[in-house]
Amino acid sequence: MTKPSVSFEFFPPKSLEGSFKLWETLGVLAPLSPDFVSVTYGAGGTTRKLTHDAVTTIDANFGVPVAAHLTCVDATRAETLEIAEQYAEAGISQIVALRGDPPKGAEGFTPHPDGFASSVELIEALAATGKFDIRVGAYPDPHPEAGSMQECVDYLKRKIEAGATSAITQFFFEAETFFRFRDACVAAGIDAPILPGVLPIENWPRARRFANGCGAVIPQWLDDAYDTALRDGRADLLSTALCTELCTDLIEGGVDHLHFYTLNRPELTRDVCAALGVTPNVALAEVA
Repeated sequence: MTKPSVSFEFFPPKSLEGSFKLWETLGVLAPLSPDFVSVTYGAGGTTRKLTHDAVTTIDANFGVPVAAHLTCVDATRAETLEIAEQYAEAGISQIVALRGDPPKGAEGFTPHPDGFASSVELIEALAATGKFDIRVGAYPDPHPEAGSMQECVDYLKRKIEAGATSAITQFFFEAETFFRFRDACVAAGIDAPILPGVLPIENWPRARRFANGCGAVIPQWLDDAYDTALRDGRADLLSTALCTELCTDLIEGGVDHLHFYTLNRPELTRDVCAALGVTPNVALAEVA
């Protein structure tokens, strides 16, 4: 089996304890030599400054390329592009451009009167600067606001045509879900890299809530497996086995890069990477 390249997603810390947890997570995962790591943006843009601080700190201290999430939510065009410019000035050249989730309690996304109305508009503006490698989101299972997978494929094509250079998918639970989406993208003429997003399941009830929120389809066999594993105290073993199997299936199907949603918890991601042959670079481990 070919050893894949990897990348990791983190969220910015909101407390001193959270900061220690993030730096601990980076200490474990940065030595695996990821192609890049990304830092998320809270719903409604609530972690804008925290994201900036985390991105610049990682860039300065951990020796790995960093992609900053940037959204359209609750900001004017000028404010959003000013944030992007601050990243460029700090030497950050990768941005994950997203429409973004609405603030908690809101029924849906409402553009700021002077803001970007969609991710496509944001991507076009970022591409026009010529300063960024722009990654975007993709949905192998239909986005909650989309009517079908084909709608998601068509919208991804618009984002690539607007200037995006690659896409990272929402997580999914079966490799066939990704392969079906990938084939539809190829059929639509999309030739940009599509990186599968993988969620190592640290906590099944929480992962299930995430899945329901983003439209990821939960197969019945997975619910049944966790019902049994939780009852028998074997959920961690099941999670490691299932995530490793999913990644192996993806690699055997031609995938050469895996993007892990770590939730700032490194152990399961590290164990799955080890099973795939992705092991620490000794020199980086000493630095971390």
